[in-house]
This record gives sequence, structure tokens and C-alpha cells, in this order.
Amino acid sequence: MPQLNTLIITDEADPQVQHTFTPNGIQGGVASLEVNSGVPIANTRLTASQVTTSNGKRKTTLKLAVPVVQDSVVNGIARPTIVRTAYVDVTFTADATSSTFERGHIRNMVRAILGSGDVQKLVDDLSPMY
Repeated sequence: MPQLNTLIITDEADPQVQHTFTPNGIQGGVASLEVNSGVPIANTRLTASQVTTSNGKRKTTLKLAVPVVQDSVVNGIARPTIVRTAYVDVTFTADATSSTFERGHIRNMVRAILGSGDVQKLVDDLSPMY
């Protein structure tokens, strides 16, 4: 079982930038990590959980929430406000008889799919498939 540790991700847009996800605890079997922005509502959040379903499958779920925050000024007082949030949910479900190789293989396939040109156009450019 992996221990909840700091996770450092290099930014794809700017390889000089690294996002440091710091452990924020485990509640109800859900591990939480955050990139500290200095303003808690603006923190990027990553959660990870794993459950065994009633039919014995292992279900691993990763969720990422990336808020965009701007200062809202009311009566001369600036207050950070969430303008919008981008979400990503990834769920891997593996049969109890699956091998380490098979589980690693599907994870690597997802990584390759996310890097493909068509998926980039679908997600980045909001260009639907036809």
C-alpha cells in the first residue's frame, strides 16, 4: 500500500514550473493532496481512493479540482472568489484476477490516449469528434 507522500508534477506548458501536491490527510478512505496557493479556496486538490466492490473488483478513483480565483472588491475590501473550477475524474476498475502487468498496461494506455492529438483537440480546443 503506498504511503501518502508529497507528489511533484512538472508543468507541461512550462517545464520550469513544478506543482507540489502536499498531503492533506485521509478521511473516509479518501487521501487528499493540495497545491498550496496561499489562499485555501484557490488550492488545486487531488484525491485518491480505492474500494473493493461487492463483486470483488478493485476500483481506484483519482479526482483533480483546479479552481480559478479572482479578487472581488466590495466596499473597498478585496476578497478571493472562485470564478470557475476545472474537474477531472479518472476511475480504474480491475477484476480480482487481473495481474500487475494488466493494471499497469491500462494505466499506460490511458496516459497515451490523453497525450494523443485527437484527445488534445477534444479537451483543449473543445472540438467535438465527428
